[in-house]
Amino acid sequence: MSSRDPEPEPEPESVYIVRPEAIPTVDRENGDTKQPSLGTDGADAVDDNSAADDNVKVDEEVGVGVEVIYSINDTPPWPLSVLLGFQHYLTACGSTLTVPLILAGPLCLVGDDVGLSEVVGTIFFVSGIATLLQTSLGVRLPIIQGTNFGFLAPAFSILSLPQWQCPARVLTPSSSLSTLLPHPEVGGERHREIWQARLREIQGAVIIASLSQILLGFTGLFSLVLRYTGPLVVAPTVTLVCLPLFEAAANKSAAMWWIALMTLALIVLFSQCLHKVLVPVPKVGITWRPRPACHGLSAVRLPLFGIFPVLLAMATSWLLCLALTMSGVLPSHPDAWGYRARTDARSHVLAQASWVRVPYPGQWGVPTVSVSGALGMLAGVLASMVESVGDYYACARLSGAPPPPAHAVNRGLGMEGVACVMAGAFGTGNGTTSFSENVAAIGVTRVASRRVAQTAGLLMVVLGCLGKVGAMFVTIPDPVAGGIFLGMFGMITAVGLSNLRHVALQKPRNMCVLGLSLFLGLAIPKWVSANKGAINTGVVLMDQILGVLLSTSMFVGGFVGFVLDNLLPGTDEERGLTHWREETGQDDEGTEKREGRKRGGGGGGEGGGGERGSITQSDKVYTTPLFHTLIDHFPKLGRLPFCPPARKRTPPSPINHHHHHHPTHPFLVVSSSSSSSSGGDGHQSGLPILLPGAGESVMTDGGAKNGV
Repeated sequence: MSSRDPEPEPEPESVYIVRPEAIPTVDRENGDTKQPSLGTDGADAVDDNSAADDNVKVDEEVGVGVEVIYSINDTPPWPLSVLLGFQHYLTACGSTLTVPLILAGPLCLVGDDVGLSEVVGTIFFVSGIATLLQTSLGVRLPIIQGTNFGFLAPAFSILSLPQWQCPARVLTPSSSLSTLLPHPEVGGERHREIWQARLREIQGAVIIASLSQILLGFTGLFSLVLRYTGPLVVAPTVTLVCLPLFEAAANKSAAMWWIALMTLALIVLFSQCLHKVLVPVPKVGITWRPRPACHGLSAVRLPLFGIFPVLLAMATSWLLCLALTMSGVLPSHPDAWGYRARTDARSHVLAQASWVRVPYPGQWGVPTVSVSGALGMLAGVLASMVESVGDYYACARLSGAPPPPAHAVNRGLGMEGVACVMAGAFGTGNGTTSFSENVAAIGVTRVASRRVAQTAGLLMVVLGCLGKVGAMFVTIPDPVAGGIFLGMFGMITAVGLSNLRHVALQKPRNMCVLGLSLFLGLAIPKWVSANKGAINTGVVLMDQILGVLLSTSMFVGGFVGFVLDNLLPGTDEERGLTHWREETGQDDEGTEKREGRKRGGGGGGEGGGGERGSITQSDKVYTTPLFHTLIDHFPKLGRLPFCPPARKRTPPSPINHHHHHHPTHPFLVVSSSSSSSSGGDGHQSGLPILLPGAGESVMTDGGAKNGV
């Protein structure tokens, strides 16, 4: 506002406590006074009519109002935190259970239901620890960590090698289970050694491949990978994660097709047709607001079908199978079609599983390492990192937070690598990554509290130690699991294709890149698996490396897309790189944007080893107080790619009426209720009165006075 503009109407007198970045500043070039916005933080205002009482948190960086009930730094009451955390746990159950169920066959784990329940418990336990690490020390967004579908294809390729083929099976007429020759006892110690040896091979591959994620994340080198990676590379890579798994989904569904199709139909119905239906849910003692105002029995309307479509579909089909089992409709003979739809087909695992079992590193033995397995897992690691970067920005936008700075992204990717190494050490047979479905749940529930995500992580840890819980999930009927596979794999495939939304697909160049990537990603692995001895270079190690890589669909498709997209001529707009770089926080050169831009209340340039002034809104979200303390004492730590830059230490200077220097401590600002005219020096009237500490300057409408 310039001095020529009409003076504003006088406002009622009010008192605010503001941070230094909320002090008005004067532009030296045109003389305009920039009035800061007080924001929506409850600490900014004292009066009850301030914006702190609103439930709408505004993302000042992007200028979009995001309505959330609890923002990232809010702490709901602990009963509500437990309920919301359990909701995140249930949301993640569908994807978490899919991985061990589909790996059971290649691991030769079929028949050992107790062993499968132990693997399930280990996965939940490690996922909980990974969630706590990510929300506390990693990117610090409310992102749930869970199983990584990107590791499935490399695991299948490793287990398809001749030395890891399951022993021949023969069916005995007196047993409902397949007997492993020459080991007669399914689930016995000798059988357990068979699947544990294969699991140890997967463990070693996950650990070694995840070390590269730690390196790329904490050093910030992944930005170099993103420079040459666009939607035409990511789309075939993610699409081919689950597209080759149609055979596993079909085999599970074949146990009873109509139950599997009904489960799939319920998932579609709940997620696409009834997702906006609000269901009254009773609650006691608290209200659905950050500040509970009333007590007693009340109700809240929530879109339960949109929050739990997979869980509700699974529960409905499971109950139907239970009713058909109890009524005798399903056959009781193990060899009859439909027997695997019975709920008591694996009920023995509930009695055999222990009540409490705490997973520990090396529980299946010392992991084994092979070069071919580690290189094969690299494809899953790179695909997971690209997807996680997109999840970070989506979660920040849905949470009403500033976009994650470069140091937070690097720290989040590195922490995911640490969690994957931990998953390999514990023996989950998989890695961990950010769960997109839980990010979407934030947009539905409008609860973005970090404390809720940490509560969900604690629940995963506790329930992962209860053997009966894992055993209960193992008893899911096969056709119900098949219907879940059909829905989950189809949605993940669609997520991969959704990366093409900004690509000019009408261009022949892009159609060539996409078509060849998808088709070769399916054709080459199929040929390699059907011709085991066709690759013969004369070096056994090289044969194994090429066999694993060329039989991994996502690696073949991603590699073909990477080469063609970077070699064939085309503009950034045609390739979709312009919008892609905006969504992944990169600049025009393809490198990650640093924090040189101002956020909300202010803060200068940061990142890349620079210095900044006061703590910004981004710091409150993405940086722990421990980092601030360490970097204040050791400023050189701020030059690390995963640390926030050091704050510039400048002594407070007197404030005069010509230049308003920002002090380093808060002021009490008292707004004047009268509108006086500007002084002879041309100073803008109506500015608030600053009351600093003793011996410092007082700025009034008339000028500066000392000695207060």
